[in-house]
Amino acid sequence: MLIFLYTLLFHHLHLKVENTLCRMMGDPKYPLLSKNGDIIIGGLFAIHSRETLPSFEFKQKPQLLSCSSVNLRDFRIAQTMTFAIEEINRSKTLLPNISIGYKIYDSCGSRLSSMSAIIALMNGPEFATEDSCYGLSPIHAVIGETESATTVILTRTTGPFKIPVISYSASCECLSNRKNFPAFFRTIASDYHQSRALAYIVKHFGWTWVGAVNSDNDYGNNGMTTFLNTAQEEGICVEYSVKFYRTEPEKLLKVVNIIKQSTAKVIVVFISLIEMGLLTEQLSMQNITGLQMISGEGWITAKSLITPNNFHVLGGSLGFAFKKINIEGFSEYVIKAFWDTAFPCSRDEADLNCSRYQDLLVLKNYNEDVPEQRYTSKAYKSVYAVANALHSLLKCKEKEGCEKGLTIQPQQVVEALNMVNFTVKFGDRVWFDSTGGAVPQYEVVNWQLDSDGSIQFKAVGYYDAALPSHQRFLLDTKSIIWAGGQLEMPRSVCSESCPPGTRKAAQKGRPVCCYDCIPCADGEISNETDSNNCQQCPGEYWSNTENTECVLKAVEFLSFTEVMGIVLVFFSLFGVGITVLVAILFYSKKDTPIVKANNSELSFLLLFSLTLCFLCSLTFIGRPTEWSCMLRHTAFGITFVLCISCVLGKTIVVLMAFKATLPGSNVMKWFGPAQQRLSVFAFTLIQVLICVLWLTISPPFPNKNMKHYKEKIILECSLGSTVGFWAVLGYIGLLAVLCFILAFLARTLPDNFNEAKFITFSMLIFCAVWITFIPAYVSSPGKFTVAVEIFAILASSFGLLLCIFLPKCYIILFKPEQNTKQHMMGKTQTKSY
Repeated sequence: MLIFLYTLLFHHLHLKVENTLCRMMGDPKYPLLSKNGDIIIGGLFAIHSRETLPSFEFKQKPQLLSCSSVNLRDFRIAQTMTFAIEEINRSKTLLPNISIGYKIYDSCGSRLSSMSAIIALMNGPEFATEDSCYGLSPIHAVIGETESATTVILTRTTGPFKIPVISYSASCECLSNRKNFPAFFRTIASDYHQSRALAYIVKHFGWTWVGAVNSDNDYGNNGMTTFLNTAQEEGICVEYSVKFYRTEPEKLLKVVNIIKQSTAKVIVVFISLIEMGLLTEQLSMQNITGLQMISGEGWITAKSLITPNNFHVLGGSLGFAFKKINIEGFSEYVIKAFWDTAFPCSRDEADLNCSRYQDLLVLKNYNEDVPEQRYTSKAYKSVYAVANALHSLLKCKEKEGCEKGLTIQPQQVVEALNMVNFTVKFGDRVWFDSTGGAVPQYEVVNWQLDSDGSIQFKAVGYYDAALPSHQRFLLDTKSIIWAGGQLEMPRSVCSESCPPGTRKAAQKGRPVCCYDCIPCADGEISNETDSNNCQQCPGEYWSNTENTECVLKAVEFLSFTEVMGIVLVFFSLFGVGITVLVAILFYSKKDTPIVKANNSELSFLLLFSLTLCFLCSLTFIGRPTEWSCMLRHTAFGITFVLCISCVLGKTIVVLMAFKATLPGSNVMKWFGPAQQRLSVFAFTLIQVLICVLWLTISPPFPNKNMKHYKEKIILECSLGSTVGFWAVLGYIGLLAVLCFILAFLARTLPDNFNEAKFITFSMLIFCAVWITFIPAYVSSPGKFTVAVEIFAILASSFGLLLCIFLPKCYIILFKPEQNTKQHMMGKTQTKSY
């Protein structure tokens, strides 16, 4: 029973709902401009920019929202719509027997008013008694809205009913989503291209440190997101990114304060016209000037912003704008035909309240702004796009007209709009891409002060995505007047560019554009500005003093042309000369007792070997080669052994000579001239064998030493086998020590025939020099190693020459009376053992 009652009640309610007529709740909202026709196109424009809210105390019925402050740009858009419709209605080829009407509502630039206007546009202000709530929409398409945020509201509201919306200025990238907005079209391009182009402008001028301000709505947020992403890709740093909405004065003041305290000289502004007016007013009040504004098309050509105070803030601004297009007949229409045919107050109808149109009447005879309007052509294309879509749906033919009896569903208009492709009278082709948008084409305009004091929007470049990538973007930098009227482009960087020879080092906790310039280390270079890293020079190269390029390392070796080399060559040749003079002197006095004493043959052989010792030092000077490296060490080893062998032979001769004077001694026959020559040969042969083994197993070779010095190459002779080198040196040392010991033992023998003490002194000097040589050789760097070895050769050679031969030369030259056999024998007899 209970179930039956519920079923009966439900059926009764259902029948009651089905029979209920549509009725308006509350006061109807009438269009600002309207005209009847076979087909109705809706229009939604922010003809006024300020909204006055009614009281919300709920003590009485809420009043309608009131609007004030005429927005001239959108009023011209509304006039463009009526102009295009009148033009189409007169056309013989486009919808020839169909009249188009319109309903244009004022959204007041407010989301609240916009929503109210959308509902009124979709439903109509009143219903006939026979109308039911399931009727078709009274409009076939909507032209609007001006701003992206309100367009999103409009499109989301009309979307479920498949009513197409064609916008002339809503550029938010979010509206390109065909899944969310399948019935949305626009005759301008998405902000995606514009936002990226803004980043390209900033990059083009070398600004790496910018501020960013955007409207806190769909238009500003989406556009700024694209810009910030592109800026990051292009290496641009954003000091701050702030946003506000027109109804948030506290946020606006906060934004102005951030701008005031910032160091960025360039601000990228992605703001709607109304917000820009509020921001400019605050910047002007606080005298914040000299900032270079870079903007999208939202406000850059708005005449409403041109005031003397605003120009101090906005002068020199750069931004994208649509090209100005003159629509034939429109300028005359806005001062005559519009007021006669489309403006409501020109009709004598008692139900119209003309008070709401009073602020528009002041524009009746004004059309000076029309040539500067840049959105009118976009609105004109929007109306013609709808007309062409309807022309196709109604199967219109030029002579036969259109089929009026066809019922057109909004979804059909959407499908037809996707297919439109036509050219308007001023030459532009109209078609919609896969996102419902148009190809991006912008002018780059610059706020400039003309010679007569007027403010002009001068075109200084363009961006056209239809062109090849290398031709899309063009700027005439010389024509730009910068912020503050400056002719020189402002700089906006967190840190100045790092010159070549330095690298960037990021400052901790700051963006990557804030960095210190660190000089490249020695051996590293950077040959470009703002290098992130220094490059290591290859092995044989080193950085120049500026660290900008790698140059061949200086090659260091002991050369004949440098001072040290010249000095060593001089002393070497000087030693050769002295030795030759001594040899000549001895040869000229070869028959004298002092020369004949103690085997003159060994003396001449010793002088010859000393000459070779002096000369072998020359092989150590000059650029090392494979042959010079092998020659210098072997020649040094062999000549010194020959020299020491001669000295050793002379020492043995002295000892043997005095042993032979003892009664019964027959020593000299065992160490005569033949044995002396044989001993010298034998001692020298051992060194020759050591050198042959050294050269055979691992000979010395020229080597580029790059380990000791990083900035230069030491060209030296590598020993090959260090064992071979120290074997040669050790053998010389062994003979020298042996010679020193024998000479020391013979030091007390009679002076006249005794060379032992002179040999002792010479061996003492020789050993001292070479003992000192070892640590000096090991520790000396580069060419000084060679210099130390040459010094040791020369010092030991001079020691032998002077200690052994100087006393004899003194007697020959200055004491000839002592160079007699009698004198020497007499002296010998006076001596006792």
